[in-house]
Amino acid sequence: MQKRATIVSSSVATVLVIVKLIVGIVSGSVAVLASAIDSGLDLAVSLFNYFAVTNAEKPASEKFNYGLGKVEAIAAVIEGVVITMSGLFIGYKAVMKIIHPEPITHLDASIGVMILSIVMTGALVAYLNHVAKVTQNMVIKSDALHYKTDLLSNGAILVSLAVIYFTDFFMVDAILGILIAVYIIYSAYELIHEGILMLLDVALEEEIVEKIKEAIVNEPGVTDYHWLKTRKAGNDYFVDVHLVFNPEMSLLEAHRIGDNVEEKIKAIDPKADWLINIHLDPYDDSVINEEESGQFAGSGR
Repeated sequence: MQKRATIVSSSVATVLVIVKLIVGIVSGSVAVLASAIDSGLDLAVSLFNYFAVTNAEKPASEKFNYGLGKVEAIAAVIEGVVITMSGLFIGYKAVMKIIHPEPITHLDASIGVMILSIVMTGALVAYLNHVAKVTQNMVIKSDALHYKTDLLSNGAILVSLAVIYFTDFFMVDAILGILIAVYIIYSAYELIHEGILMLLDVALEEEIVEKIKEAIVNEPGVTDYHWLKTRKAGNDYFVDVHLVFNPEMSLLEAHRIGDNVEEKIKAIDPKADWLINIHLDPYDDSVINEEESGQFAGSGR
């Protein structure tokens, strides 16, 4: 499903970049031309996303013991940077249009291509949102966000062309180009920010971490816990924790309780791929280890 989504988005981007580029050059509309350039970047990003998704799905290997889930984060950061660059270029073209104003021709064709773009992009956004919801894939999520910004900017361009068609106020084209550029750059920030946090092994969302803690403290037989650490890479959720048991408890019983905790944690988000590492302690060794190594203890109760 994820691979199919990147192929569909690449196909849509290819059609749109060809049509918009032709109409943008012929009409002289900076907004349509900017939209064509943005669609060209969409195509490049979608092709890269296909590469990212394909590699992120590869299982763990001898060389990459934890898999390649972080390829998704790298793709999101690159996509965010590309979007930012396209926004800057669109802003530059708009400013040049203000300095050197030129009339827009072939308005009928320009309006027609933007209507086509809105219909195709709207359908693509709905499809990508569905895939992102089902797979929880960060690359597809970022792609959906990217095309959503395209959908909004295409709608704004259509409005500006309509204004020009009825009023001959050509400056609205350049003004709108600047507004679109600002919006595109703003939308890219979230992608870059989320991707960088994943690369830096940011903890899981606070709500999920609290549910993990509840699963641990509500499990009979667990007297305490410490060194709880979480992170994610793509759809892989990693959890490391030390569980403390009564010293008299058998290893078999402690292991059974650990399995119960693991199943409760997995049930928090069944769509995620959980990799849980539970260490069984007969006493709380977090204070001793913390003093010796200075590492984060993450104590529980």
